[in-house]
Amino acid sequence: MAYVSKGSDMTREPAETIRAFVAFELPKGIIDALARVQEQMRGLRVDARWVRPANIHLTLKFLGQVPASDIETIGRSVMEAARGRGPIVLSVRGVGVFPGVRKPRVAWVGLNDPDGGLLRLHQELETRMSSVGYPAEERPFKGHLTIGRFKGSISAPMLITALNACQDFETEAFSLDTLTLFQSELMPSGPVYTKIVRATLTNS
Repeated sequence: MAYVSKGSDMTREPAETIRAFVAFELPKGIIDALARVQEQMRGLRVDARWVRPANIHLTLKFLGQVPASDIETIGRSVMEAARGRGPIVLSVRGVGVFPGVRKPRVAWVGLNDPDGGLLRLHQELETRMSSVGYPAEERPFKGHLTIGRFKGSISAPMLITALNACQDFETEAFSLDTLTLFQSELMPSGPVYTKIVRATLTNS
């Protein structure tokens, strides 16, 4: 199993739980495109707490606080979900908000999954995680990238104008081949992500 860790004080007592999620990192070209659409939204006076582009991931499973003793089992499930399937080809398309323009909480960009590879991987990951005690989400999976979160009330007409202006946002296709189990540490300066397990999507 491919474990990746950051440097740390080895005399420190290990944490009993860690905040964890399973996600893909994005290619630099896609991150740059997301930064541009965020800047466009800012220019249209959309007031949001914008996610730092380098911190945007394609999350397949948010686990929350999990016992550190479960990490090996979770990592094995990630590896098993990745086995036997090749890289996933996607493109980014469109900008929207959850749950709606009147009381938005999240700004997102959509994902085009023409071959259904992302959906199948998500389903397999949910099955593997359920078998080790982490139940599947009740809501249907909708692949997206969160680019911002709203801090308070916002003018619906202004938001609609901005979304219409960005409706043609689209990127070229890109390939993802490494699924990662991350630890997320919430710091005053923003979240810090540590790669714990990396699983390469391979047909063999």
